Amino acid sequence: MPVAVCDVYGAVLLANPAMAAECGTTPGRLRGRDVLELFSPREATQVERIAQALRLRHRSRYQVSVRWRAPGGVERYGELTADPVSDTVEDTPALLVMLRVDAERAPSPAAPAPGAPVTSMEARILALLAAGATTARAARETALTTDGVTYHLRRLSSRWGASNRTELVARAYALGVLAPGVWPPGVPDDEA
Repeated sequence: MPVAVCDVYGAVLLANPAMAAECGTTPGRLRGRDVLELFSPREATQVERIAQALRLRHRSRYQVSVRWRAPGGVERYGELTADPVSDTVEDTPALLVMLRVDAERAPSPAAPAPGAPVTSMEARILALLAAGATTARAARETALTTDGVTYHLRRLSSRWGASNRTELVARAYALGVLAPGVWPPGVPDDEA
């Protein structure tokens, strides 16, 4: 299993050969590299929540869905699990980082999978994001919790292979989920 130990900021202190192989290098060459430069989070908000929890000295297990280019240029997907570890609760923890590799696969298609249309709630959330709404505002406007909005965004990001909200909104326009040339952003009349 690919494993690394990182400082609380994500800099690799040491890595095993399996982790280095995923990055196409040797363990010694990973030392000092930022783990989030090696593995791209599929959703930036996951990393922000983990950083906040670590600043507050929470000692939970944290998981981040990631993708990266393996040797040979193959795009791979998996999940990084970070466990804060230290001798005492007062010590600044190191992070024991383990990588679970899902699979090698071609990049996700630009269009939604057949039989998986965008729901009216997903379209409404995308329109709010396109207008500049925060997760909290989108939650208020849709009568969902912030976790509910995040859930819908994660599903869309996974379905469309979008790595951030900007890409998600761009794909919504490209796929006709959002009506171009309309302000404030909205869904086409036939989908409302």
